[in-house]
Amino acid sequence: MDIKSALLGELNVIQVAAQTSSEETTRVFGRMAGITRFLYENLPSYEIAGYVVFLLVFALSAIVYKLGFAKKLKLSQNIIIYAFLFVGCIMLTFFALFLPMIEGLIVAALILIVYKTRLWREKREEQQAANQ
Repeated sequence: MDIKSALLGELNVIQVAAQTSSEETTRVFGRMAGITRFLYENLPSYEIAGYVVFLLVFALSAIVYKLGFAKKLKLSQNIIIYAFLFVGCIMLTFFALFLPMIEGLIVAALILIVYKTRLWREKREEQQAANQ
């Protein structure tokens, strides 16, 4: 085998690998969840998109925690809880690639916002009725 044919053989391997990568990218984008896919397609790089997905998952998880589960705690206890929430969101970010995690967190946040506003309104009406 001479050098020229060896080099051409390597180029063919590189071209096949590039085609496989393109096909694989298309397949991966086809399996991604809605918002995650939108972010990965429209942000300048995949690295930035990954950070944005992580920040979205963390922010939405913090909102859902605050609206649904948080109790009045000391600052140090809140820092510990949010630190563990931050670490847990790393795993949720991997799930968010192919499962609708961000969409689910948005729905959970909206439901809890509606619940909290109705609860606040009922308490306010009860206080007004008690004052009259």
